[in-house]
Amino acid sequence: MSVRVGLIGDRNDEVVAHRAIPRAIELAAAESKIDVAVEWLGTGTIDPSAPDLARFSGLWCVPASPYRSAAGAIAAIRFAREHDVPFLGTCGGFQHAVLEIAASLWGIEDAVHAELDADAPNPVIRPLKCTLVEAGGSVRFRPGSKLANAYGLLSAEEEYHCSYGFNPRYRRRLEDGPLRLTAWDDEDDVRGVELSSHPFFVATLFQPERAALKGRTPPIVAAWLKAAPRSRRARRVRDI
Repeated sequence: MSVRVGLIGDRNDEVVAHRAIPRAIELAAAESKIDVAVEWLGTGTIDPSAPDLARFSGLWCVPASPYRSAAGAIAAIRFAREHDVPFLGTCGGFQHAVLEIAASLWGIEDAVHAELDADAPNPVIRPLKCTLVEAGGSVRFRPGSKLANAYGLLSAEEEYHCSYGFNPRYRRRLEDGPLRLTAWDDEDDVRGVELSSHPFFVATLFQPERAALKGRTPPIVAAWLKAAPRSRRARRVRDI
């Protein structure tokens, strides 16, 4: 099976995650015997009003924000959500996925990222009390979640490179759905979410792709890639 996946982000090979992601996809594709073509989508090239993303079987919003166009990144995330395209968001991708959900499904008209508006009184994404730049730690997974199923475990050691995270003011929203809390750290801070009404919509504040730089296939990347052919077949059936 051959699929094409899009990487939403402004490529910079000085960013560790950007070097890790192609290798992570390569390892996952080899394990699953999937032929995959990878295309980087600069956020400034995505039309916020009508993104031309139907050619992709999977979309991954990658780290390294602020993006050149937050609106472009959010438009692509919205496309993935509305069209059942398997979606993975890591670090900055997590943050912008939450912003898209907050605006579209929670009805928060001024869903704000504090990185872009430091004076916002109640940003959905706010500065972390303790930054997680080049840090690591234990992450726990909700039983039955896609993260838990992908790892085959209820916890894992993961790496971070972020200074912003989920504002606990809005945490109750993750209890009532449709976006659900599915990963947290030892301090009970939000580290992963999933959209329950979507075939595959997972976002993590940690960077699982970094495992590829040590020769290991990141489990959630493998799960995302396996979902891509199924999604493509399902969309073809609907179009017939």
